[in-house]
Amino acid sequence: MKSNYNFEHSNRSMGFTAPHYAAAQAGQHILETGGTAIEAMVAAAASIAVVYPHMNGLGGDGFWLISEPGKKPIAIDASGCAAQAATPALYAQYDKIPTRGAKSALTMAGAVSGWKQALVISQQWQNNKGLDELFATAIGQAEWGLEVTQSLTDASFQTFNELSPMQGFEQFLIKGKALKKGKIVKLPQLANTLRELSNRGLDDFYCGSIAQQLSDDLTIAGSPIAIEDFHSYNAKQVSPLSVKTSNGVLYNIGAPTQGVASLLILALFDKLKVKVTSETDLVHLLVECTKLAFIQRDLHVSDASRLTLPLETLLEASNIESLSTKIDMQAALPWPQQAKQGDTVWMGACDNKGRMVSYIQSLYWEFGSGIVSPSTGVVWNNRGTSFSLDPRSNQFIQPGLKPFHTLNPAFAELNDGRRIAYGTMGGEGQPQTQAAIFSRYVDQHIPLVESIAAGRWLLGRTWGEQSHNLKVEADLDSRVICELKARGHDVQAVTPNNEIMGHAGAVVRHSNGRVDAASDPRSDGKAFPPV
Repeated sequence: MKSNYNFEHSNRSMGFTAPHYAAAQAGQHILETGGTAIEAMVAAAASIAVVYPHMNGLGGDGFWLISEPGKKPIAIDASGCAAQAATPALYAQYDKIPTRGAKSALTMAGAVSGWKQALVISQQWQNNKGLDELFATAIGQAEWGLEVTQSLTDASFQTFNELSPMQGFEQFLIKGKALKKGKIVKLPQLANTLRELSNRGLDDFYCGSIAQQLSDDLTIAGSPIAIEDFHSYNAKQVSPLSVKTSNGVLYNIGAPTQGVASLLILALFDKLKVKVTSETDLVHLLVECTKLAFIQRDLHVSDASRLTLPLETLLEASNIESLSTKIDMQAALPWPQQAKQGDTVWMGACDNKGRMVSYIQSLYWEFGSGIVSPSTGVVWNNRGTSFSLDPRSNQFIQPGLKPFHTLNPAFAELNDGRRIAYGTMGGEGQPQTQAAIFSRYVDQHIPLVESIAAGRWLLGRTWGEQSHNLKVEADLDSRVICELKARGHDVQAVTPNNEIMGHAGAVVRHSNGRVDAASDPRSDGKAFPPV
């Protein structure tokens, strides 16, 4: 459903970007009617749970970075922990955690609690709009129907054989068949759930009738999640990680996310960028920084209670200096390391007071666990797949702990006064895409839209493939591709404008108050105001 609102002459002191145009319109409308960046994000988060149901939803997780001018950014960890019944013994018959089905639905959904925590902060800025207003667009979209995009079509056909037999999944089919682009899908159960939340409050998801419905449906499906897991969950405000570079201060989220890897890549790049004399040098250096950052990430990142050292230690100048000596500008480090998958949405907002939000919300894989609550229309995540059944692993499954997360929203405060909320979906590709966009826009001074649209690369395995090579979009200069091969990279050219490279976006507030926003042509997104 497309909005009737005309944003062609949007106020350039505010902005919003999302990977689906309808969610971007929902967020921008809240900004245009006086809402805060947080309120706009909640409205868009509810909307995108409807229009991009394969990527995210109320049954998933979220992470927030919230910036108020003149103050240090704050973060919200709205990721779920393993159910009390999700013990190693429960999975004794398995070699690894199942990726789909009831036993993969083992962690609590934190997104809705994150919305609540963020709105508490928004209320400190000004009186919040009612949930009925914030959810109005999403409810309408779910009731009137959403138009199936190519992204949703691709996910539907890719997962059809595996997910179509699962509980409640028929709502994401048309007459029992996979979704085709342009068709209309209605989600009445989800509309009713959003309406009930707007009437009863977001706590109802964890301590009310919706919690009981969800718990009952999950139990029937065979999930270890029980009503007590709902009652005990709360999203938490946490301190973000940060690193200072020559450009300014960069922020991201700490454990259990790979945010430290995103910061490490850019800190290492900043240390060595004086060696960059060509586009090949740029890509090679960022790929090599990625490898070292991922090795550090996999050694150290886990549930916060299991950390063997503060992640801030990895961002200290001495560690960055030490790691930088391991990079050879003419030769690629042998690869692979283990890759992480993921399907996610990132969105950014800036309101007319300069308050900014970088937000990411996810089910993990397409349609998460594939388990859908018939009574609520909520798709449950499969983030628990990131746990290990190896007792020696720092990801060994234990009740109450959080699995590793690829999710990581990014934010930067530059020395010239610009403030940037940026991010992407894409699992293993998130830190790589963030680095590509940031380095192009900030270091190479390439316009924002072009920085996001230009050919990108992805080191590691992608959905449905086992290769760990360096995938490069074919619209990157052919000479660069040849030179990367000569330096020892295992390069595979893929089609331009490829969705495996993620759905990126950014919102920039300049020192004079002007706001720019851009969305990725690889998505179905929209940015307001258009650059």
